[in-house]
Amino acid sequence: MKMNESHKACEVQEQTVLYKIGMFANMNRVTIKTLRYYDEQNLLKPVYVDEENGYRYYAGGQIAELHRLLALRGMGFSIDDIQKIISGEDEKKLLLERKQQILKDIASLTAKLAEVESYLNREEVALTMPVLIKKLPEVTVCSMEMKLESYDALFYKMPEMGEEMEKLGCICTEPGYCFTHYLEQGYKEEEILVEICEAVTEKKAASDSVQFKVLPEVSEAACIFHKGSYNSFASSYAKLLQFIEENDYEICGNIRESYIDGVWNKESEEEWLSEIQIPVCKRK
Repeated sequence: MKMNESHKACEVQEQTVLYKIGMFANMNRVTIKTLRYYDEQNLLKPVYVDEENGYRYYAGGQIAELHRLLALRGMGFSIDDIQKIISGEDEKKLLLERKQQILKDIASLTAKLAEVESYLNREEVALTMPVLIKKLPEVTVCSMEMKLESYDALFYKMPEMGEEMEKLGCICTEPGYCFTHYLEQGYKEEEILVEICEAVTEKKAASDSVQFKVLPEVSEAACIFHKGSYNSFASSYAKLLQFIEENDYEICGNIRESYIDGVWNKESEEEWLSEIQIPVCKRK
């Protein structure tokens, strides 16, 4: 190795064993690119650079410095944070801050993992629920038409309707048949026009809030059972609409969501059972 005798760094390190950048990289299991990057960022400068050929040389005493950098990078510290530590900022304080950030990241990733697993479970359930074409018989219903601020408002409107039906002396059919008619096409976040229907044994006199009607028979309806929360209806709707498209059907009536088991008799959302019913006819 040639060194300029007038170079100060060489004079200071003349008794120190120096390693070329390639050798130093191999010794520490890092890439030459990494060492050059740390040099550019003023995190780990070579002790000597040959002016004739630009070769960088590192000393054995820098191994501990490099391993500290690698440890900090492994913990997710940014270059800026590492520069602060090297400049003398409280390392323990920065480590505690990094710990808190990692805990937040873990919580966020755990939530995302739960969402992925929930979605996979919904997909598995959807695969086991076949689409059926069946007849929906004529039915006498007590109904309440309204505009909902959101889909969650159904939870509050249905009990109101139940109270009104009780006042009127209504008797529900056995088995029960409670469903929601969506009276407008397309998905809406608010101002959702719906009709809540409950099958009853006979008509009663209408009141200010409810009316009675006979819904005619639907000769063909594409139907699918949905197990789980109403928030996960999308996967079942997707399978149902795909079936309609692939079998040359078209929608020819209002969609019904029939609620078989729910919050009123099942503690877990996973046990809720609904049926989506879409009147269809063959595409002409």
